[in-house]
Amino acid sequence: MRLLQVMVPAGKRDAVLDVLDSRSIDYVMSDETSGREYTAVVSFPLPTSAVETVLDQLREEAGIDRDAYTVVINAETVISQRYEQLEKKWEEGEEGERIARDELVTRAKGLSPDWIPFLIMTFISAVVATAGLLLDSAAVVVGSMVIAPLIGPAMATSVGSVVDDRELFVRGVKLQAVGGVIAVGGATLFAAMLRFGNVIPLETMEVLAIDEVQERLSPGVPSLAVALGAGVAGALSLSSGVSSALVGVMIAAALVPPTAVVGIGIAWGRPTAVFGSAVLVAVNFLSINFAAMAVFLVKGYQPEEWFKTEEARRETLKRIATLGLVILLLTSFLGSVTYASYQRATFTDEARESVTELIDAEPDLTLVAFEVEHGVAFPFRSAERVVVTVGHPPGTEPPTLVDRIYERIADIDDRPFGLGSDEDVQVEVHYTAVETSSGTS
Repeated sequence: MRLLQVMVPAGKRDAVLDVLDSRSIDYVMSDETSGREYTAVVSFPLPTSAVETVLDQLREEAGIDRDAYTVVINAETVISQRYEQLEKKWEEGEEGERIARDELVTRAKGLSPDWIPFLIMTFISAVVATAGLLLDSAAVVVGSMVIAPLIGPAMATSVGSVVDDRELFVRGVKLQAVGGVIAVGGATLFAAMLRFGNVIPLETMEVLAIDEVQERLSPGVPSLAVALGAGVAGALSLSSGVSSALVGVMIAAALVPPTAVVGIGIAWGRPTAVFGSAVLVAVNFLSINFAAMAVFLVKGYQPEEWFKTEEARRETLKRIATLGLVILLLTSFLGSVTYASYQRATFTDEARESVTELIDAEPDLTLVAFEVEHGVAFPFRSAERVVVTVGHPPGTEPPTLVDRIYERIADIDDRPFGLGSDEDVQVEVHYTAVETSSGTS
């Protein structure tokens, strides 16, 4: 609920009270003695969903324009039977539970930090995320999400578009664009310092093999759900007036780690290896804005001036359609990555089954280990080497299985979409003596 305090200009007292009385709103009016153009201050409680409608009515019917002070305060409790009736009346209406347009714009502006703090915090979050990825520490990566100030620019862009606040819209777009460049640049600079300073003396393949890094090299379609969910959650939290702190962490989770992976790939001289992560960053940025704009539009937000409503709605729909088209094109890439991952898993399963069948035909042999090593052509990696470890009884000479295993594996298509190396998959067979025991009961 909200407590409104409206300063009433001279000659507008009766008109203001008529509006409040028509809505059965209880109020308290006190005289204004400052000697300015205001004659009174009227205070009254309202359900959150009623604020925008009542303010619009005061502007249209009572002439309360933006030159008059209107203060909206978050109220914890109102103890009144009459207020409970008023609240019930609005709950049964069609307004829904959402804050007023003016309050939404104020909150969006409040979430958009000044340039210097925003750039510094973005840089720091990218550095921390890079450190967490290279240390293979999920806890540090999560910490980088907490300090990333990324929810504000996305919400500012979406709110500015829906309510036709061009200044807010442009500011949000600029913050997101510059923030993305700063994040990639900060991650690249910090990763390069670690590499060339021999703080992390790892080769490129060793870095890309780190679990926290590898996890974000081949993003699939499910990654899109994270960004869309973050955008919807951000818009809902902002429009309902609840805290957006936790939602900000969710948005950062979709943006900060893959951005840091892009910086790591550039620092280690393999930008092509992190192409999938770069696409993921772009998809996530666009998806968050797409989802947030759609939610605000569905919530019914529009410009204050009625004659701008249709134009603002049309422009917002164009932006949503454009974002949706670009997301669809990029998602086709994520879909192909998902299919390529499925194809690699299928190859591994078929190869393992075929090798197991071959070894089971030899009564004295056992399959000790089976491993498939893939290439570095992220995200469409194909199998490069199959390593099989075979156990045999001590003191016996195991049969040569390399050629037979190779023939079985060579028949399996291991290249996603026909991409990858045309060279045959290498097969290595290691033998180890294995003692077995059996007992009777």
